Amino acid sequence: MQEFNNASNADNISLFKKQYPYHYFSRDYLRANGTYQSGCIIFSRFPIVDTGQIQYPVAESLIYADIVKGEDTIRIYTTHLQSFKFKKEDYNDIEKIKEQDDESLAASKSIMRKMKLAFSRRGVQANIVKEEIDKSPYPSIICGDFNDVPNSYTYFHIKGDNRQDAFLQKSFGIGRSFIALAPTLRIDYILPTRQFDVKQFEMVNDDLSDHIMLVTDLVLKK
Repeated sequence: MQEFNNASNADNISLFKKQYPYHYFSRDYLRANGTYQSGCIIFSRFPIVDTGQIQYPVAESLIYADIVKGEDTIRIYTTHLQSFKFKKEDYNDIEKIKEQDDESLAASKSIMRKMKLAFSRRGVQANIVKEEIDKSPYPSIICGDFNDVPNSYTYFHIKGDNRQDAFLQKSFGIGRSFIALAPTLRIDYILPTRQFDVKQFEMVNDDLSDHIMLVTDLVLKK
């Protein structure tokens, strides 16, 4: 999960412990003297034998967990890459841009500044992610909110030639994983190495977030 939060008065980790007794939490953001934490988290039903966290230059990180099932060890990566950090007023500005006046020009400049910063930071983060996932000694899966579309540098650089896009293996069309900004915007991914067979892929919208949950079944090839 990405943008997962946990607090002393709202222990969300405990909600998953019964079914998923093992976890690794990035704790990228700490507030209120550490009583509130948020970041990426990996839950597992199987033992986690090693973990790692690679910090980005500005906020957030890439994390991984090595999970053992039987004689197999796989590495799971997850991350949340730089977003545009649009607020309610920014979405209002996007509507203003449709109008041809001085106010729409100011709105355009504000939106462009945020987009330029996000694209720049994501490029740096994508380079870090690619370098790290290529080091994995095990079959691996990178999943997360990349905040970028499938024709972006971020997507193509991280995916590379040795990974599959679980969505493309079992679905079709443009797809949609983020529902707040556009009717078709796929920015969340599950990218296993080619050592896995993708058995099924599904997008589940339980109306719990502005993102749609991705679910896939993967089988390690023998």
